Amino acid sequence: MRKTTGRSSVRLLTVTKAWYLTPNMIRVVFAGPELDAFPEGRNGGNCKLMFPEMDEAKDSFAARLLNGPTPVRRTFTVRNFDAETRELSIDFVAHGDEGQASRWASHAKAGSFLGFAGPSGPKVTHFDADWYLIAADPSAIPVAAATLEAMPRDAKGVAIFEITSEQDRQTIDMPQGIDVHWLIHPDPHTASTAQETLIRSLEWPTGRVQTCIAGESSVIRSLRAFLTQEKQLAREDIYISGYWKIGLVEDEHQQMKRADT
Repeated sequence: MRKTTGRSSVRLLTVTKAWYLTPNMIRVVFAGPELDAFPEGRNGGNCKLMFPEMDEAKDSFAARLLNGPTPVRRTFTVRNFDAETRELSIDFVAHGDEGQASRWASHAKAGSFLGFAGPSGPKVTHFDADWYLIAADPSAIPVAAATLEAMPRDAKGVAIFEITSEQDRQTIDMPQGIDVHWLIHPDPHTASTAQETLIRSLEWPTGRVQTCIAGESSVIRSLRAFLTQEKQLAREDIYISGYWKIGLVEDEHQQMKRADT
């Protein structure tokens, strides 16, 4: 279901367009010769983005990528790579100027730039289950959406998206047999039990179940226990990952995850 792939060297990518996909999600599209050798089949894979300082010149930032000091790095998801147009799309949760990644995305326009390393392979590489469970908060909608788009068109299951407002619904090309639920959680800085409550209320199917679930760490911890201990799903059929934790920046969250392993 998952596999590890090597990561390429750092690329300096240039924005061609950026817009608010929804009130709380920004889509940024990159293009240029730096993407000529970009690997195909990586939608939903992780990548590392490196962000320039506000008003930093491109030449100065390119030198920093090579020689340091290291720019701020954050983990994101490849939302889509179009092999024909050589365009790479990445979605950012919009937090205004709250963090460097969101600040960069909210000001991104044609000609903006950043550093890129990766990508990894997709989180789900084989679709051979009888039923699928997909769940995501805004941070994980890109990986959930990419997984749904890659599924066989006759796939069946449930997709749960926890979003900030009704206007944050997205159009996703998913199989007709996927039952979709949009849950509204207006304050993502507070813990939510809505996803777990809904998942526990589902009529659990017979047969093999595969998952793609990601989001806030406390939600993920509880759902992991439910899937592994109560439902006893096979480890190879589970992708579930904490992408962030309330009150922590990514570096602190990653340190916490390492300490827990």
